[in-house]
Amino acid sequence: MVMSRFAGGRNRAPMSTVCQRVGLGAVALGCTVLMAAGCGSSSTTSSSASSRPFSPDVNSFSGQLPSPVASAKASLLESASAAASAASAAASSAAASQSAAAASFEASVSAQLAAGRAEAQSVLSKTEGAGNAMGDVTITGLPKARSAGFNAATVTMVNSTRSTASYAIKVEFLDETGKPVDTVFLGAKSVAPGGKATPTAFTTMDRDKALVPRVVQAQRY
Repeated sequence: MVMSRFAGGRNRAPMSTVCQRVGLGAVALGCTVLMAAGCGSSSTTSSSASSRPFSPDVNSFSGQLPSPVASAKASLLESASAAASAASAAASSAAASQSAAAASFEASVSAQLAAGRAEAQSVLSKTEGAGNAMGDVTITGLPKARSAGFNAATVTMVNSTRSTASYAIKVEFLDETGKPVDTVFLGAKSVAPGGKATPTAFTTMDRDKALVPRVVQAQRY
């Protein structure tokens, strides 16, 4: 009876050994759980990181892509520049055209008046007062659009007599104060009875102002 207990007792592992095995098992199980948790966390983190949108560092790029606003601004600036150039060219062309028209008008009228100017001035230098033909003469200002920008007027002389007559006319151009700015002499030769002459008087003075023309002397001879 005693031997049987001893034999059975010798085959059993000591209590301390059993406890050590149980402890090691628990530690192993805990590590397994921790490793699993760690793997799960790493997997979650990796999955979360991979799902985030890619955001490059703009400082690593050179140059700049044109935006719609920048393109529109450039287009507007280009259009404005082209319009300004066209306007400048048109203004230059208009100025050149006006200058040519003024030169043509001046040459034409001067040639028309040249023949009678000296004789008219000579006649009027001997005339007393306003002369004998003020009733035969009227004067009408011309729009500057028709006179190439000059202050000008049409002088109409109607021969009220029954004989052919010549006329000598003195015209003054007055400023806004009534002061004479320029004096022009013109004449008409051999106007038939009842006939008329219509020379043009003009001045090159004060083209930027509106001058008033008036007949100062008119002599029929």
